[in-house]
Amino acid sequence: MLITNANLITWEPENRILENHAILIQGDRIKEIGTTKSLTAKNPKAKTLDAHGQYVMPGGICAHTHFYGAFARGMAIPGSAPKDFPEILKKLWWPLDRSLDAEAVRYSALVCLVDAIKHGTTTLIDHHASPNSIEGSLDLIADAVEKSGVRASLCYEVTDRDGNEKANAGINENLRFLKRMQTDPHPRLAAAFGLHASLTLSGVTLEACRAAAPEGTSFHVHTAEHDSDEYDSLAKSGMRVIDRLQKHGLLGSRSIAVHGVHFDAREMEILKETETWLTHQPRSNMNNAVGMSAVESMLRLGVKVCLGNDGFSNAMWEEWKTAYLVHKLYHRDPRRMGGYDVQQMAIYNNAALANQFFPAAPIGKIVPGAYADLMFVDYHPYTPMTAGNLPWHIIFGFQQSMVTTTIAAGKVLMKDRLLLTLDETEISARSREVATRVWKKYEEEVAKVS
Repeated sequence: MLITNANLITWEPENRILENHAILIQGDRIKEIGTTKSLTAKNPKAKTLDAHGQYVMPGGICAHTHFYGAFARGMAIPGSAPKDFPEILKKLWWPLDRSLDAEAVRYSALVCLVDAIKHGTTTLIDHHASPNSIEGSLDLIADAVEKSGVRASLCYEVTDRDGNEKANAGINENLRFLKRMQTDPHPRLAAAFGLHASLTLSGVTLEACRAAAPEGTSFHVHTAEHDSDEYDSLAKSGMRVIDRLQKHGLLGSRSIAVHGVHFDAREMEILKETETWLTHQPRSNMNNAVGMSAVESMLRLGVKVCLGNDGFSNAMWEEWKTAYLVHKLYHRDPRRMGGYDVQQMAIYNNAALANQFFPAAPIGKIVPGAYADLMFVDYHPYTPMTAGNLPWHIIFGFQQSMVTTTIAAGKVLMKDRLLLTLDETEISARSREVATRVWKKYEEEVAKVS
């Protein structure tokens, strides 16, 4: 396939904006880039996709999300509003995840994948929980991902909050899917080992997870999202969250710590020393009123900070905008969180993390040999746009509605805003029916603990 008449945003380390260029795609990779004139002449029989002067850039990457939370949209929480994050967990998320059956797991993934394709997000790192539908749940999500055409890393959230039997079932689900990916690899699927958070995991369970997981496994765990996680860890072990996870051998160059809002300086140093990734989710942190992690300090320290959405819409430019603005407000200083820091997280660090899971080719850049994961953006700047000022055009100018075409692994998933791999009308209609059942079950779960 030959994409013609495109203005390329390459997102190379030295980013370039190349006008009236073309991309030759062979299989799931970019074979060549050049001017439209030269590549059209060299490939006269290639199937063409005319970008009509739109910007073509690598597809978006989400470093941390929760497909399973999709049915929370519009759902009423019985009783008084939760006063803090621990109450949000107990009143909203834990009863909701206990309300999911196999069909709900499948459709919660499908609606998020529709959303991702519509917003040009082609790689997602998911963290799943469904305590009453554990076995095979990652296969259900994997099937949805495979059908959609995007790429994703999947894991199951191990926790002690539902008892030993379900904690062990969560461990086994991670191990089963890790083995599936090893014995039957898929170019657009990868596996990690999910852990909920220190505050719902005993030392025995942490040790069991480490002992069971193959060497080199990526652990994916929430860390210090609320200060209760730190106090719980201190009470259990005499150590802060990151120190405790390090003691159990769960950190490392393939592992992902999520949030890190309440880290102290030593915890940040441990992340750097162990080369553990950290993901920042500013919209979620605002919504849960948990505070803001010291992202700028960690970036300066050399921590590999990425950008996720924690289950919010897969419109990653919204996370860009929120990250850029909220740190200014939080610190009451307009100099905080510059556009290049947001770019570093969302583009370069996210791509490097994604490459940990999909190492066969470069990801998140337009260069020969890279994965052909792309989006077309119908943006018409009315001021000069350069590689130097691009972050501010994205933050203040780009809108998610401007994404017109999405490509992953060389396959067109959406063309001119028409979805080609998923039927949004059918998925939305069936999801509304499933959500009604989930909401009823949720109310029953809330009543049990009220």
